[in-house]
Amino acid sequence: MSEGRRFRAVSARLAVALVFLATAGLALAQEMSAEGVPPPKDTIFARKILMGAIDMNMDEIETMLAPEGKLDSTEGREHADAISIMLMAFPHMFPPATNQWKPNVDRDPATDTFASPDLWTNFADFYQRATEASKLAFAASRAERADQFRASIAQLRAACNGCHAAYQKKE
Repeated sequence: MSEGRRFRAVSARLAVALVFLATAGLALAQEMSAEGVPPPKDTIFARKILMGAIDMNMDEIETMLAPEGKLDSTEGREHADAISIMLMAFPHMFPPATNQWKPNVDRDPATDTFASPDLWTNFADFYQRATEASKLAFAASRAERADQFRASIAQLRAACNGCHAAYQKKE
């Protein structure tokens, strides 16, 4: 992808995100509880957006690292840095009020949780996993050689998959 096309694509995504955030912010301000806490479904939606952004960055990296891909070290490190930052914030998007998993019910994929109740029972483990994954992404963002970058990303993918296996419901 040319630099110009990449810039336009990123700019378009940013514009959509800013419009969404402005609209969501207005709606959120109108729906805050008396304690100033957003409704759980809004927090669940926000963490799904954050996880989607993490996933998008991982997809970009893994496409570069695929056998037919071309590694752009600068871009790969930028994606890894963004993932590191987002993973630092991620566990804070799981307040106890969002522990709303119910088996065998129709769920709205945008606002209903797929987080296992085990996440809140073992929150210290979940928090540690997110912290370790953030550190792996940070290491990838600072890798000076392609082999270091690849190794850090492989470890990051394994960390993400392990956390999903432990704390994400598939139903």
